[in-house]
Amino acid sequence: MAQRIRDMTQGSPLRLIFAFALPLMAGNVFQQLYTIVDTAVVGQVMGVQALAALGAADWLNWMMVGIIQGLTQGFSILMAQNFGAKDYRSLSRSVGASVTLCGISAVVLLTLGQLAAGPVLQLCNTPSGIMDISLTYLRIIFSGIPVVMAYNLLSSILRALGDSKTPLYAMILASLINVGLDLLFVMAFRWGVAGAAAATVIAQVFSSVYCFYNVRKITLIELRKEDFKLERELTGNLLKLSSPIALQNAIISVGGIVVQAVVNRFGTLFIAGFTATNKLYGLLEIAATSYGYAMTSFVGQNLGAKLIDRIKKGMHSATVVALLTSAVIAIAMLLSGKLFLGLFISGTPEEFEGAMGIAYHYLSIMAVCLPILYMLHIYRSALMGLGDTVIPMLSGFAEMVVRMAVAMLLPLLLGQEGIYYAEVGAWTAAALLLVAAYFVRIHRIARRSFKGGREYEKNAPKGLN
Repeated sequence: MAQRIRDMTQGSPLRLIFAFALPLMAGNVFQQLYTIVDTAVVGQVMGVQALAALGAADWLNWMMVGIIQGLTQGFSILMAQNFGAKDYRSLSRSVGASVTLCGISAVVLLTLGQLAAGPVLQLCNTPSGIMDISLTYLRIIFSGIPVVMAYNLLSSILRALGDSKTPLYAMILASLINVGLDLLFVMAFRWGVAGAAAATVIAQVFSSVYCFYNVRKITLIELRKEDFKLERELTGNLLKLSSPIALQNAIISVGGIVVQAVVNRFGTLFIAGFTATNKLYGLLEIAATSYGYAMTSFVGQNLGAKLIDRIKKGMHSATVVALLTSAVIAIAMLLSGKLFLGLFISGTPEEFEGAMGIAYHYLSIMAVCLPILYMLHIYRSALMGLGDTVIPMLSGFAEMVVRMAVAMLLPLLLGQEGIYYAEVGAWTAAALLLVAAYFVRIHRIARRSFKGGREYEKNAPKGLN
């Protein structure tokens, strides 16, 4: 296990960032595999109506997952800084307090999710024909919130210490189990979307157990009973880092829910086409999220080691690689997008052609604008690694405002065509804010450092100003 831990304060930044991100990309491929299989099996076996039901539930499900990921990613920032500073006692204390906070959060989110699922679907104008299917799916998925919380916390601990391979292996395991159970529950047992949801929850249990087994083998983390107590200063620091990220994801989701409410007005066929493209969203940003996690760990560790010039060098390398990657993925989607979309859509020839036209048009717009999304992830994650989670939260607010404004106003002028631009408009607003904020912040940190950017002045708070 020890060899998987990676000190990112030494060696080539480009090589380290890419080596860290590559296993995460592979893991995301498998994660998208079981998302695609979920949707493809349901869409092909149950038809357009079931596909639309999954789409109607997407943003509320993403909100819960986003809050969980925000909390755990925020906790990992302090862990990465402790690790970079070689302060292993503080690292263990951060892990222990994070476990307690995640346990409390899981109970709260589980309760809220079950209570809010029905009312939110109604507020989103979910068609009556798919309401019960969507609600059933959410009920089962939300029952797995404690498992999702456990997996994300354990993965965040591993990534903070430079280990991106173990989360990959966990995701491969989960993907294989999920695909197998999808085929069994949906195709063989005919359980529909309920079977797809159950398959996902069961697969997540196995990935969590695998990560837990590997985290226990890390000798640098020595948890004591008192580490699980919520001391005021440490708890405050963890929440100061994590709460804005969780709130950012929740805010983004609110905008998405509003967009879904507008989409729902255009009928089941439009919902199905829109959903088919959204299921490929993960493939579009598959490398972006991986580079983002890499940058949070890279920047956090080097901030802990007080290597500011190295952070700048790593950002330059990451930006170039991210732009090249986004261009390759965009071209691939433009050339083969219809092939992927065809996996999700079934029905009569008229239904198929209608849904496909909607889906591919939406996919093409997002593919062309993909470099914007990649810059958003790189700079948002770098700011989080620097200990700034407030600006990323504000960027989420910017996303929400622009996404809602475009979704509600453009259709008045362009009809359903206007809906397609809500997502890229949100990306653009957030990216502009994040890029500007990063350069302002790194300049301020450099000014506070001694000549050569090797250490901060003694009175400068570490990473939290």
